[in-house]
Amino acid sequence: MSDVAAHPLLDVLLAGGARADRLTHVRTLPARPGVSADWPAWADPALVAAYRSLGVERPWAHQAVAASAAWEGRHVALATSTGSGKSLAFWLPALTAVGRDLPAQRRGAVLYLSPTKALAADQLAALERVLAAMPDGAGRGLRVATCDGDTPTEERRWTQDYADVVLTNPDFLHFSLLPNHRRWARLLRALRYVVVDEGHTYRGVFGAHVSLVLRRLARLVEHHRGGTLTFVVASATSAEPAASAARLLGVGADDVAAVVADASPSGRRTVALWQPPEVASSGFTRSGAGAGAGAGVGDDDPWLLPDPLDPGHAEGEQAPVVTVEGGSDHPRRTATAEVADLLADLAAHGARTLAFTRSRRGAESVAQAARDHLRPVSTDLSRRVAAYRGGYLPEERRELEQAIRTGALLGLATTNALELGVDISGLDAVLIAGWPGTRMSLWQQAGRAGRAGADGLVAFVAREDPLDTYLVTHPEAVFDAPLEATVFDPANRYVLAPQLCAAAQEVPLRTEDLARFGEPGHVRAVLDELVEGGALRRRPSGWYWTHAQPAASMADLRGSGGRPVRVVEAPTGRLLGTVDAGSADGQVHDGAVYVHQGATFVVDHLDLTDRVALVVRRDVDHGTWSREVMTIAIEDAPMVDPTVVEPVETTPPPPPAVEPVETTSSAGVVSTGSTTADSTTAGSTVTRAWGPITWGLGPVEVTSQVVSFERRRLPDLQVLGTEPLDLPERSLPTTAVWWSAPDFVLRAAGLDPDVVPGALHAAEHASIGLLPLLATCDRWDLGGISTDLHADTGQATVFVYDAYPGGAGFAERGYHLGAVWLRATRDAIAACPCDHGCPACVQSPKCGTYNSPLDKAAAVTLLDAVLAHAPS
Repeated sequence: MSDVAAHPLLDVLLAGGARADRLTHVRTLPARPGVSADWPAWADPALVAAYRSLGVERPWAHQAVAASAAWEGRHVALATSTGSGKSLAFWLPALTAVGRDLPAQRRGAVLYLSPTKALAADQLAALERVLAAMPDGAGRGLRVATCDGDTPTEERRWTQDYADVVLTNPDFLHFSLLPNHRRWARLLRALRYVVVDEGHTYRGVFGAHVSLVLRRLARLVEHHRGGTLTFVVASATSAEPAASAARLLGVGADDVAAVVADASPSGRRTVALWQPPEVASSGFTRSGAGAGAGAGVGDDDPWLLPDPLDPGHAEGEQAPVVTVEGGSDHPRRTATAEVADLLADLAAHGARTLAFTRSRRGAESVAQAARDHLRPVSTDLSRRVAAYRGGYLPEERRELEQAIRTGALLGLATTNALELGVDISGLDAVLIAGWPGTRMSLWQQAGRAGRAGADGLVAFVAREDPLDTYLVTHPEAVFDAPLEATVFDPANRYVLAPQLCAAAQEVPLRTEDLARFGEPGHVRAVLDELVEGGALRRRPSGWYWTHAQPAASMADLRGSGGRPVRVVEAPTGRLLGTVDAGSADGQVHDGAVYVHQGATFVVDHLDLTDRVALVVRRDVDHGTWSREVMTIAIEDAPMVDPTVVEPVETTPPPPPAVEPVETTSSAGVVSTGSTTADSTTAGSTVTRAWGPITWGLGPVEVTSQVVSFERRRLPDLQVLGTEPLDLPERSLPTTAVWWSAPDFVLRAAGLDPDVVPGALHAAEHASIGLLPLLATCDRWDLGGISTDLHADTGQATVFVYDAYPGGAGFAERGYHLGAVWLRATRDAIAACPCDHGCPACVQSPKCGTYNSPLDKAAAVTLLDAVLAHAPS
């Protein structure tokens, strides 16, 4: 416990001591004074006057440094905390430049990119306030507009012809603006500054795509007017922001000015780690569902596809009990139920609070339960709590944002939709229901508390999950561990290839363009593959796209799986919201209960052809939970890899130390060496043998189908009935790497059948965590399945696959670096000082089966047995 005085609202959470046993740790982070600077001499006096009239008498030092670097034409990476005023740092130089050009015939322009439409709308509102505050109507000459896929044609044409500042997103840039660059020629000729907001969100395959989209943008600006652009990348506090920005923009690290010293004031922030109480229950038995999706993704994440549950265990089969430090054999109260109580208590004390949940269902549940708690106290007070999530209509989300800003709402239960930089200041507290996946996300969410220099309270409430349990009982893993780096690889040929096609359709590619997109030799090799496959045509003057269809359609930037499904109230035709395509079968199937701001609707019919779910308003006492069956199948019969490696010895050697020799692969990414060829025949399965151990790489089909749903009474979740569903199978064709071990290898290692599932599952998690070090990806770009008997291999098998249609090259890297990869995995598990497994070794923040079963010791034994047959 910290000995520093805690926030007074902490006593509200503790209920005067009645909940004291739930607080596992509290730490008060000290206040930080602000350090201001003079306004730069070059800044537009009218713009300075506008900021002063809005209460910004002087900029913070980091704002002035970043703004001046951008004014001087340097690319800027600005990585400071939530609420530190990053927007002033990029608008000051950009608007000053545009304002000075206003009398000229060729006035300058600015392009602002955000990962979400909500953030762009928020920035537009803030920008309009600044322009309106400029004296003598000076801001009226600046023409500002948002433009995205929902913008009507007439507004889009006005933006093309007149806008000085355009706010949009990478998707619109990729699918519309760049392919139709001739219609946007005025903007591209005038463009001076490009702002990339929330730069830390551009990670994994999404980040690689956005990086290449930005390079296409710079190429077209050069094509239309010559000259260069100045980029400002605004990011949350993260590891290596300058290196990440340089990789995002395709420039050298020396070309980026990094501004990381946060000079904004920060109040004291009290951070509480909280574990819900055990719930008395008779006859309770804790059991798992089998080893499963090592990188399972919840429905909150708009950029990743969900991973399957394990097909290797029959329904109802009990998995081994997993012992975790701080754990118990009694169930604990759910984090959502606990957070609902805390939110209600804080609202009753007049504290403005955000409660972050892991799912849309969780956001609605927390809001509804908090309202129910408050209604006996005050009906008016209960109305001051609401839910906020993806799928709401834009106007409804804007109303909620405004209501929490002004204090009309006291509590807002939200998904990670409010983690990004939408301006919501003056909050007293933040509640976080379950680990959000990264420390970077945790501190982004926590940064919402006590903005504008005020003190704030943060409570991280653990889910009933070994990972969360570990974190709330090991505070050093929360407070003292370093932040994660933003990882993505623009050289990934699965990403680079469609982006090169899009660039070639915009303007034919020339030899001098190759360096813009990566290492020229690697880019040329990818172009040669595209020519050989018929995607591009090579002529003496360059590479050409000659097909009728738009090349941009080859790339799915976010892996969203298609257009969303509309949720429509059948009697009135009122649009309530939308559901992501990948989540629709499980969330809005026939008979599903759909909750919208506490009102319950029942789905009358899901029309998959028209992508609409028709619902009727109905008060019900139950919720619905869908059951999804998932499998993974190897697509074709394996062919023998010509580089079969026979085992050197048949008894396990001492565990080798991993001392990789760093080399540079043909893709221009750092690897740790390989003893095999660098590529395989596209579309075919190859295998190699380590004696009895089989390695495979090839196309797989990850198949999922929602087959039924349960009605569960609320709030005790008693099952009222099960209904079958007739929904189609969904498939993800992708690429996987796998290894299989026969029974006799497992028996020889002393692994009893009851520990094999936990050993495989733990090895799968750890290997997914280590592959990004070799494949330059994010662990969320990967999925995994482990099973003690797979139909295609006939053996215990661990699969790791690319979580994107067609694959992304990560599994292939794992195959070629198999020995190095598994040795690193084995050593990471064995070196971890924990007793039973923790987030640093075998637990996954995205596990679809709540990190059960896991057996750390058995995983080391298993990997030793496999590596005993590896090439020396």
